[in-house]
Amino acid sequence: MQLITQAKDSWNKSLSTWRPESDKEAGDAIVKNVLLHWFPNKISKSSLSWSYSFWLGTISFVLFAILVVTGVILMFLYVPSVERAYGSVKDLEYVVSFGWLLRSAHRIAAHLMVAVVFLHMIRVFLTGAYKNGKAVGSNRPLNWIIGIGLLLCTLLLSFTGYLLPWDQLAFWAITVGTNIASSAPFIGEKIRFLLLGGSVIDQGALIRFYVLHVFFLPLIVVLLFSWHMWRIRKDGGLAAADREALDQKPEQITPVKSKTYSLLGITNGTTVHVQTSLIDEEANSVPSVPNLVRRIWLVTLATIVVVLLLSFLFPAPLEEAANASVTPNPAKAPWYFLWLQEIVTDTTISLGSFTINGALIGGILLPGLLVVLALWWPYRDKSGVNAVGDWFAPERKRQNQVFLLICLLIVVFTIVGTFLRGPYWNFYWPWESWPVMPVKF
Repeated sequence: MQLITQAKDSWNKSLSTWRPESDKEAGDAIVKNVLLHWFPNKISKSSLSWSYSFWLGTISFVLFAILVVTGVILMFLYVPSVERAYGSVKDLEYVVSFGWLLRSAHRIAAHLMVAVVFLHMIRVFLTGAYKNGKAVGSNRPLNWIIGIGLLLCTLLLSFTGYLLPWDQLAFWAITVGTNIASSAPFIGEKIRFLLLGGSVIDQGALIRFYVLHVFFLPLIVVLLFSWHMWRIRKDGGLAAADREALDQKPEQITPVKSKTYSLLGITNGTTVHVQTSLIDEEANSVPSVPNLVRRIWLVTLATIVVVLLLSFLFPAPLEEAANASVTPNPAKAPWYFLWLQEIVTDTTISLGSFTINGALIGGILLPGLLVVLALWWPYRDKSGVNAVGDWFAPERKRQNQVFLLICLLIVVFTIVGTFLRGPYWNFYWPWESWPVMPVKF
């Protein structure tokens, strides 16, 4: 009985950091637990709101964790060679127990991460969270730039993983994507050669994409994410906390009769006496443990459930083995680059014998301009601190409208490229049938 009691006490003690019974225990939990040490002792109530951030940043991290776990297992089953890559993926689908589920979960998590990180960027812009508030030492524009870097790395992670199944879908999607990259002036062909390890998509391209996908890009994401989280702490938390602080009103504090307040501190007697007003910063904050931790667990579990459900509903496709001699019609880039492929088509204009290079304009210059504007805009935005952390602040109405228009165009072009483009990249309405096209050899 004594052993059972001791074991029970030890178990309760080990869980005390996760379920504190007082504010003191909650504060101690942050210091004692290496996982909880990521978080501040207390967090503002507005930062915990579901409607402010939609917890998109946390969902992105959970999706990345799912990708890491499933990816490590896949590494033991996948062979990165042009002779065996397709066969190893086919074994995953039809031979390895639950291999199809593992591969589907990895694919769904990758696609969701691209979408969620994009939505996270939209949320940050619309709330003006890339601007500094009143927190001392904050540098939110820098954290916005780090976030742009994370978005680009997420796109590259998904792009480099797209080739690995070595089927027709992957092979020709990468062909289209690298052809767009080759349109960059002066260095385009060199970039394509560096990515592919040659002039054609072969073993050199596969091994480069594999190493980038499983080592270099994940390492960069981990480093940028760590920096991103550290900057959030240094910037005083989410921008919602700045907005909450601006809304608080100073309250009159009645001095203690037995003490007097002077410039030199507290003195005895009543010869020096002042009235003061302070903001009660504790009124709108709660301990991170268990409030923040509980919500992170809920978001984590919900994300895992959604990924599993989608994995059952939408199994990962696997077409015929890659064949450079058989060209599908149409050949499409990965879905998150289809908006670029659509712009390339729309900006390719023939004027007699002269042709405007749409790949250069739509594939390189326009997206490059968007990235440069995104990096520069936090320093261009002159809206006041009242607009920081505020959804659709009136002061930022015009720039929010322009930003949403750009995002809407990207979504529309992606939908058009996915569902409305058929053979020879001609436009077809959903109710129109595609013509039967001969296979090109």
